[in-house]
Amino acid sequence: MIVRDKLYIGGYWVAPSNPDLLLDILSPHDQSVLGRAAQAADADVDAAVAAAREAFDNGPWPHTTPGERQEVIRRVNALREARSDEIAAAISAENGSAGWFTKAGQPFLTRQVDAYLRAAEELGWEEVIEPSDPAVAFDTIVRREPIGVVAAVIPWNSPFSASTAKLTPALLAGNTVVLKVSPENSLSMMMLADLYHEAGLPEGILSVLPADRETSEHLISHPGVDKVAFTGSTRAGRRIASIAGEQLKRVSLELGGKSAAIILEDADLSAVTQGLRFASLANNGEACILQTRILAPRSRYDEVVAALKEMVESLKVGDPSLPDTFIGPMIRPDQQQRVIDYINVGIEEGARLVTGGPQVPYGLEKGNYVTPTLFADVDNGMRIAQEEIFGPVLSVIAYDDEDDAVRIANDSDYGLSGGIWSSSAERALNLARRLRTGTVTLNGSPISFDGPFGGYKASGVGREYGMAGLTGYVEQKSITRHR
Repeated sequence: MIVRDKLYIGGYWVAPSNPDLLLDILSPHDQSVLGRAAQAADADVDAAVAAAREAFDNGPWPHTTPGERQEVIRRVNALREARSDEIAAAISAENGSAGWFTKAGQPFLTRQVDAYLRAAEELGWEEVIEPSDPAVAFDTIVRREPIGVVAAVIPWNSPFSASTAKLTPALLAGNTVVLKVSPENSLSMMMLADLYHEAGLPEGILSVLPADRETSEHLISHPGVDKVAFTGSTRAGRRIASIAGEQLKRVSLELGGKSAAIILEDADLSAVTQGLRFASLANNGEACILQTRILAPRSRYDEVVAALKEMVESLKVGDPSLPDTFIGPMIRPDQQQRVIDYINVGIEEGARLVTGGPQVPYGLEKGNYVTPTLFADVDNGMRIAQEEIFGPVLSVIAYDDEDDAVRIANDSDYGLSGGIWSSSAERALNLARRLRTGTVTLNGSPISFDGPFGGYKASGVGREYGMAGLTGYVEQKSITRHR
């Protein structure tokens, strides 16, 4: 059993202010104890913010060159790559994420970091703008400077990806960071702290604190914090936005989604079902970007439903450590019950249960397992089509023509991602331009880490990844001078 009884505060492993806050980390697979980990209280947040504040206000980190900061991030990335199998196994054990998913995610983390590094190399940290009128006797220096102390708050479903999306650009820009992680990820996130510590990040720059929601709010509202970067539920995002607004903190929010996959009548259905295994059901369905509303043309509706039924029923559910498992358990019993409750809601709303249902898979009763479920004859106004379920539940919705498909896809409070499937690249692209969502993938293409990632509407504020993500962690200063 792993025991991590210290917190990482300002570059040091220190005893928590309340030693009684030692949490048992339970396996979602069978409820066995994986380990124990210290949890942060308000006093630990105060210490972390004080260390970050001192390091930013009086330390060298904000004044190092962009190249020096990039070198630290490269060392962290190399250390993570060397321990990628160990990290993937730790996340699977804590989260219940299938091993194929956590292992496949490791190269994506490298691409994520590399995209930020390219942006940092290309960004004009200090540029001179010459006046357009030669008669003007001054020019302007534009500087990109760090914001200050960043509170980065991430969810449990994909902790390394979420932390990389925030820590990397924040540190590349010269900020200091207090990273608040979910209690469920205490063990793997202490591994993350190990990587930064080994890479030689200077004193005070980073703290990693597992903590509950109340302690998170203490961090978010702390007067020593200059920016809040959050990934999580829309409900929590609204609360964070209100706190940040009152204090005029900078804020970026990557929130929920209820994304649509539009299958056009000319799509290759075999390719569609293979692609939707990943685009709709990766990470046990516990991901905000998943395309869980499947929009099918009436002319091929029954064919689409039949193909999706075959695909869903082919997925192996079970122990996430086994190589043939595609879907593992939900992270906690309450999340398992939430998904089961939504399945019952779908039945009560009159959707047709094609496969799956509220029963726990046979032989997996000790874990937080859910049977992958497919609904047909779903109306877009139903709760299962409008609310984020965060589990392996798909809804197939019929549409009449392309205009109807766009209307249904956009008829959502969310706007995070979506997909279009067609044998015509031009047709798919034209349709993508009409969707009110931050990311659209065509025929199962992966999300780009060089392009901006974030949501329209209730799916968030701001963008992550690449240049857009990096510039979310800088202030811009203009200095005018006589030539």
